[in-house]
Amino acid sequence: MSQPHAVGEERTRLLRLATRASVAVALVLIALKATVWLSTGSVSLLAGLIDSLMDAAASIINLFAVGYALKPADKEHRFGHGKAEALAGLAQSAFITGSAVLVLLQGINRLLHPEPLETAWAGIAVMVFSIVATLGLLVIQKHVITRTNSTAVGADSLHYRSDLLLNLSIIAALLLAQLGIQRADALFGLGIALFIGYGAVRIGLDAIQILMDHELPDEVRAEALRIARAVPDVIDVHDLRTRESGQHWFMQLHLELPATLTLADAHARGEQVRLAIMERFPQADVLVHKDPA
Repeated sequence: MSQPHAVGEERTRLLRLATRASVAVALVLIALKATVWLSTGSVSLLAGLIDSLMDAAASIINLFAVGYALKPADKEHRFGHGKAEALAGLAQSAFITGSAVLVLLQGINRLLHPEPLETAWAGIAVMVFSIVATLGLLVIQKHVITRTNSTAVGADSLHYRSDLLLNLSIIAALLLAQLGIQRADALFGLGIALFIGYGAVRIGLDAIQILMDHELPDEVRAEALRIARAVPDVIDVHDLRTRESGQHWFMQLHLELPATLTLADAHARGEQVRLAIMERFPQADVLVHKDPA
């Protein structure tokens, strides 16, 4: 079984890697997109710039929120500080929604008053670089999410995945503008704004579920029940309750044990169940209650 301390240290290292990489990528893309947007005036490129600004803001929020969430439990927060991650996800949702509205308004204005784009090729080059940088970040985030199941990094990864489609659409808009189809830039900008808004809603709903102590996925609950029932002398398991708080899962369950067991034996069976579930889910804090059948 993995040592809890070692598991915690690895999780901390991975989370800090993901959040710092996210901030670094966002800041580099902001600088490049701002420079090229000033020379082109493209609405779709403005959408990409605003999205990167929101990415940076959200990533910085994540950086501090994840750092706070990793603090160990104390006497004032006995269940830890993990919900700071969900609050960060909610803040991201608000930021992204605001950016979507801004791009939507700019797109409508440019659709009504089209303007020719200048130096579109520079914009295309920047978007190609953005795609490469985003792909690199997503590889890091996927590895971290697989190992930590972080809500905040998951939310961050969601809008960086949407950035890939956004960047491709910006390239398409700039190419069409070069061919003389000026309204394509505005139309793509509107489509991107709607797509960003959809992503914001998803992030917000996921964060709300965690803040409302939504149960863990059915497959996790089923696996925990299976593990508990496989322990000798366990007749049945009931009243399984679960919730998530940042990097930690909390599980409570009742074991039905033979009434003839001594208190010491019943306690030993409860410990077997607790340790078996924690071996399968190292991030879980398991509380076991013993009932005589």
